[in-house]
Amino acid sequence: MDFSVKRLASDAGTFLSRAVQFAEEKLGQAEKTELDVRLDNLLTKADTRRRWTERLIKQTEVVLQPNPGLRMEGLLYEMLEREAPRHTSNHEQLGECMIDAGHELGPGTAYGKVLIKCGEMEKQIGGTQRKLIQGVTVGFLTPLRNFIEWDSKTVLKEGRLLENRRLDLDAAKTRLKRAQIADAHHARLNSAPPPREEARAQFSYMFSFLHVKWMKMWTAEVVQAEAQLRKTQDDFDRQAEITRLLLEGISSTQENHLSCLKDFVEAQTAYYAQCHQYMVDIKKQLGSLPATFTQDCMPGMFSSALVSNPVLFPVTSGCHRAHRLPTPHISHHHPRPPLPRRGPVQLPDLEVEFRRRQDEVALVLTDREPQRPLLLTL
Repeated sequence: MDFSVKRLASDAGTFLSRAVQFAEEKLGQAEKTELDVRLDNLLTKADTRRRWTERLIKQTEVVLQPNPGLRMEGLLYEMLEREAPRHTSNHEQLGECMIDAGHELGPGTAYGKVLIKCGEMEKQIGGTQRKLIQGVTVGFLTPLRNFIEWDSKTVLKEGRLLENRRLDLDAAKTRLKRAQIADAHHARLNSAPPPREEARAQFSYMFSFLHVKWMKMWTAEVVQAEAQLRKTQDDFDRQAEITRLLLEGISSTQENHLSCLKDFVEAQTAYYAQCHQYMVDIKKQLGSLPATFTQDCMPGMFSSALVSNPVLFPVTSGCHRAHRLPTPHISHHHPRPPLPRRGPVQLPDLEVEFRRRQDEVALVLTDREPQRPLLLTL
């Protein structure tokens, strides 16, 4: 119990001494021992490397998982040392939606078949993305996290210990200086002639005597202060050497991080190449479909568009998104009276036929009676 109390009192005294020394340095009332230039540069580089490594980890996690809620969930499970539940990626959700829509709209139709094929492709992209996340986590993020968790924390710990040793050294220098000043005042007071019998001289002598006693009370003896200074100097030098060796050792971690970065680039290259191959394959499959599949994709849209204007309406193939096309070229095989500008138009009984040639789609509307074909080339 006595040992614990003494140890606690000693630690409290040391902490108070460091706090006073730190405050006096900030106020400019005490000198500060500067570190070696090389050691100071190593500490600066280590802090810069730690700060940028943390930012790299954060931004990589954002790229791999854009959803901040899922990132916080994964961090929480990691702190609890439990396995996080598996979530379906956006590509996989889109793929499942396309497959369900294809089966609901009819797998026998061209549009349903295309939806199912695109859904399977999206699920394959989602699986490839999952493999990318696993590979990048193991090959790139894990080494960086280990650097932050172990090497960087060790450097920070040794750096704080070095700063404490420096504060102890400067505090010992301050105590030695104050002890020397107190001894000088005590020697001058002892060598002074005895005070006169006047009250003023007696008061001045008593004030000087009490001041010297006060200084001697709160300062150690010169011999003791010099011994404490030598001890703190040895501790500071030893800690500075340990910190320097540690900083020089972690400087080689950049080579390991460079290798991990190459693995990250290779993983991304493989991921995008695989996704590109999926897209090329689905494009070939869609290109091999017959040209009449657009009738299954957009039934009845042409009759409503021709009521207002028989020329300006979007027509695209079933595998592309509908968009506004430039005014198509109209060629009349036979003259046809113009449509009125206002009012509803009575459409005759029409036969609709699609003709596809490479990148062009032709829509042929033919009256049953009389036979008047109208050709629209898009």
